[in-house]
Amino acid sequence: MKRFITIAVVIILTGMIAFRLMQNKKTIEARAQVEDNSNQVVSVNVYKAEKKIAEKKLKMVGTAIANQVIDIKSEVQGKIISLNITLGQKVSQGQVLAKIDDRLRSLAVDNAQQRLADAKQNFERFKNLYEGGAASKAQFDQYSLAYENARNQVDQARKELSSTTVTAPISGIITSKQAEEGSFTTMGSPIATVVDISKLKIQLNISENDVYALNLGDEVTITTTVFPGVNYHGKVTFISPRGDEAHNYPVELSIENKKDKQLKAGTYVDVTFNKQSNVPTLQIPREALVGSIKDAKVYIADKENTVQLKPIVIGNDYGQYLEVIEGLSEGDIIVTSGQINLTNGAKVIIINKL
Repeated sequence: MKRFITIAVVIILTGMIAFRLMQNKKTIEARAQVEDNSNQVVSVNVYKAEKKIAEKKLKMVGTAIANQVIDIKSEVQGKIISLNITLGQKVSQGQVLAKIDDRLRSLAVDNAQQRLADAKQNFERFKNLYEGGAASKAQFDQYSLAYENARNQVDQARKELSSTTVTAPISGIITSKQAEEGSFTTMGSPIATVVDISKLKIQLNISENDVYALNLGDEVTITTTVFPGVNYHGKVTFISPRGDEAHNYPVELSIENKKDKQLKAGTYVDVTFNKQSNVPTLQIPREALVGSIKDAKVYIADKENTVQLKPIVIGNDYGQYLEVIEGLSEGDIIVTSGQINLTNGAKVIIINKL
C-alpha cells in the first residue's frame, strides 16, 4: 500500500514539473514573438501639419448665465410683518415683496415734520429781522442752518419709512428665500434672490487667432441638446482688449430667451459665430488623434522614419480637422493611419506621398 502511494506521488510530481516546463516554453515563445514584432516595420499614412484657414464657421461650447442675479436685502432693521414671496414665483419690477414694521418710523416722520415747521417759522422770523437790521448775520445764519438740517432730517425719516416696504428691483423669478414672516431682519440682511432670464449671457474665451475676426454686434446662433432643432439668436456685446497668458480673450454674448422654449441659467449651449476666422491656424486631421481631445496625442515621424508619441493641446474643433495650439510645429510629419500597431521608437514605412 505504501509503495502504491509513493508511486502515485512521483507520477503527480512528474506531471506538475512537465506542465510547468511547457508553460515556461510558451512564455519564452510569446516574448520572442513580441520582440520579433517590435522589430517589424509598420506601414502608415502621414500628414504634414500646416497652417490654413478653417473651412467651417467658428464653433464653441459655453454655458448660459442669467442676465441679472440680484440679492434683495433689507435697508432697515425690524420685524418682517408680511412676506409675499414663494420659490419659483414670477415677480415684476416694483412689486411689493415684504413689509417691515414701520410704526416707529412713522412717528419719526411726524416728529421730523414738526421740527421742520418750527425751524421754518424761526428762519422766516429772523430773515425779516435781519433784512430790517434788527438781527445780526450770525443769528440769521444760525437759524438758516437749523432750517436746512430740519429739512434733511425729514428726508432721512421719509427714506427710512419708505425702506420698510421691500420691492422687486427687477422683473424675474424668485430662486431663493432667506427670511420668513415674523422674523427679525437687520440692515443688509438678504431676504430673497431674484433672477432675470428673459435675456441670457454667455461668456467665452476666444483664442488670439479667432478673436480678431470678431466685432461688437456680430450675430451668433446658439443651439442646445435640450431643445433639438431650436435656434436662439444673439450678439457679441463685449470683446476684451486684454488676453490672458495663453493668449485667450474673454468675449461675452447676449441672447434673447424664448418664452415657449426658455433656457435655464447654467445650460450648456453650442455657439456658432456667423463668420469664419480669417487667420490661418495649425491644423491636423482628426484621424491622426490618439486618445481623446482632452488628452490628445499624435505619433510624429522623424527623418529616419522613427515615430514618437507626443502629447498635444487641441483648440477649436472644425469637424474633419482639429486646431493644435500646443505640442506641434508647422511641417511636423504626423501619422494618420496604422497607429494601433505603433509604439515609441517604432520604424515605419510611409505609404502615401506628401
